[in-house]
Amino acid sequence: MTTTENGRNLWRAAAAAVFACGWGGNQFTPLLVMYRESGLSVLTVDALLGAYVVGLVPGLLTVGALSERYGRKPVMLAGTAASLVASVFLAIGGVGWIAAGRFVTGLGVAVAMAVGSTWVTELSVRGGAERATGTRRGALWLTLGFGLGAGIAGVLAQTLISLGAPFPMELPYAVHAVLAAVALLAIARLPETRPAPVAARPTGRFAGTRHPRFRRVITPMAPWIFGSAGVAYAIMPQLVGDRLGTWGLAYSTLLTVCTLGAGALVQPLAKRLDRTTSARGVVVSMIVMSAGLAVSAVAAVVRSPVVALVAAVVLGAAYGIAVVSGLLELQRLARPDELAALTGVYYALAYVGFLLPSILAVLSGVASYPVLLGCLVLVALGGTAVIVRHSRRHLPVPA
Repeated sequence: MTTTENGRNLWRAAAAAVFACGWGGNQFTPLLVMYRESGLSVLTVDALLGAYVVGLVPGLLTVGALSERYGRKPVMLAGTAASLVASVFLAIGGVGWIAAGRFVTGLGVAVAMAVGSTWVTELSVRGGAERATGTRRGALWLTLGFGLGAGIAGVLAQTLISLGAPFPMELPYAVHAVLAAVALLAIARLPETRPAPVAARPTGRFAGTRHPRFRRVITPMAPWIFGSAGVAYAIMPQLVGDRLGTWGLAYSTLLTVCTLGAGALVQPLAKRLDRTTSARGVVVSMIVMSAGLAVSAVAAVVRSPVVALVAAVVLGAAYGIAVVSGLLELQRLARPDELAALTGVYYALAYVGFLLPSILAVLSGVASYPVLLGCLVLVALGGTAVIVRHSRRHLPVPA
């Protein structure tokens, strides 16, 4: 392989680290049923799930700035190592170790999102690819990590339990630990891509968040990115759980994989939808999102596992279009020296959507899930109207 060809393929090692961190972030999700059945209370399991966000959101708001100061490579090495250590903690077991593992997992995913995605983009550009191609690569491999991590962990745990094999709660994490170790070795030889330091500007590192297009196009869409995922694989299994018998874990895994699988498959379409003169990709994502929420409301009425699966696939497609379209909008707004930091803000806004299942659970005492999901359709359509209104306004000046 020639030096040029090597340069073109450097992004793959960084993408492998992003993939490994994404895998670690979502491998816990389909195992929630297993932890509940092991004797942990619903409150304890929900708290362990939330420990991930405690590490994730502060990480998203800080690791981008750290990478601007110290470089993409050292921060990504630290994030991948954290993801590996997190799986060791989770495999040890016990509420304290699991909570620590979930917290450290959040830090690893934060690094992958804010720094790893940026590193993949910059390495892709260095290898001769378009920046939009690099952006899609980072988002795609993160999504694949989320999906395959959940899928393989869920299937492996279900198989071990069905066979009466030992260590059904530990072996899924061992698989990820090996994967993260391989990714660490792969990125150790990669070059640094951090832009040359620039003098501090009075506008600040997060100046892009004050851009009208960030506030009126990106912000109304961002929380729906993971809000859609929360509805698909947190709310849907709950609504049809009494129709599944002993297949609750398998069905939860299926919904997670189908949601994120649809999100991965649709991402090339998101790149084609993108336009520098409008927010067409973002608008399409919100229209698909509204449709997915409408199907979810139907699933809540008929309580059909099949309809719930269809809703998950549509919401997954909306997720895939939204995450890429938002990143492409973002990169046109951000200065090179603030791209990683602003990407962290973007994903922090996206993760606000993970609060949606908890909010709906609280409101379920006031209204039924069909009514609540119907209201979400109206909220999503309202956000779509705001984005459409500003779709062609406040366009960034081409560099």
